[in-house]
Amino acid sequence: MRKLIISAVAGGIIIFASLYFAGVIADSKDNRRPPSQKVVKTVFVDTVKNTTVPIMVPANGNLKAKKRLELYSEVQGVFRPGSKLFRTGQEYTAGQTLIKIDASEYYASVQSAKSNLYNLLTSIMPDLRLDYPEIYPKWQQYLNGFDLEKTTPDLPKMDSEKEKFFITGREIITNYYNVKNLEQRLSKYTISAPFTGVLTEALVTEGTLIRSGQKLGEFINTGLYELEVSVSKTYGDFLKVGKKVELSNLEKTQTFVGEVTRVNASVDQNSQTITVFIEVSGDNLKEGQYLEAKLEAKEEADAIEINRSLLLENNQIFVVKDSILDLMDVKPVFFTDKTVVLKNVPDGEVIVAKPLTGAYAGMLVKVFEESKS
Repeated sequence: MRKLIISAVAGGIIIFASLYFAGVIADSKDNRRPPSQKVVKTVFVDTVKNTTVPIMVPANGNLKAKKRLELYSEVQGVFRPGSKLFRTGQEYTAGQTLIKIDASEYYASVQSAKSNLYNLLTSIMPDLRLDYPEIYPKWQQYLNGFDLEKTTPDLPKMDSEKEKFFITGREIITNYYNVKNLEQRLSKYTISAPFTGVLTEALVTEGTLIRSGQKLGEFINTGLYELEVSVSKTYGDFLKVGKKVELSNLEKTQTFVGEVTRVNASVDQNSQTITVFIEVSGDNLKEGQYLEAKLEAKEEADAIEINRSLLLENNQIFVVKDSILDLMDVKPVFFTDKTVVLKNVPDGEVIVAKPLTGAYAGMLVKVFEESKS
């Protein structure tokens, strides 16, 4: 009985001790959460100063030679070899023969016609000496200067009606113009370079039988090119002939200066654009090369230019007032692929210069200040 009482007392003590220590442990646990710290984001800002912003209209296109000659044959014959091979990339100087077609048969017919004219002139000389002694020296001098191996010289000027009737009646004028016509056609058997350039296309080779109307190739001047670009009709009134244009290649490794030489007066009905032609020259330029142009269309007064990502919907931007973000309505007047030109932003206004993630009106921010050395 005594052991039972002792065991019951000991068990009660253990139970009460366990409850006590459990309460102590429970009371010692700190369940209080620390107060959340308010995060203040740092923003980059700019102070607005309105200036005159030039509106640069981007455009692009491929270069084309300003002087281009498509070679066609007006006569028929065999292509004879010249001093240079008729091949793509071959350079020729002004006046140098590009193509020479065999004209030996036609040349003989021209010489025959010139001989007939010479014989007619010779036959009238005795009559001129007797009937028209006052004009005889003039025609005698012309006959002395007549050379069958050279181009037929112009007929002497006929001053009187009697002289005209006499010369016309002997069919001198008819034969003369017949010879000149044959000589003109004979000159078409040889095609010369009208300017210094390069052969960009060769469709025939030496020994080929060339037919009348056949295309022979293309010849261009490598010193001068034109860039044809299309710009919005909105800026058509501001694009004037003579304006300088900055050009660059696709990699932005080369820059050139061009000049607006022509502006099309009509507007493309489908795209509502105007075609502008820019003249440019340079040793590194090639026909067909892709270039980008920046056309200065006009100047926008009292405006600023910012990154396009800073413009929000409904034409608003973020401004900072007393370390708090606010929204301001603006008027965009021109967009590029990266920037936008704005108006109605007062001078001295502090605007956000870089996009801020999660920004909203009324947000507390801290202005970033660059350290000064």
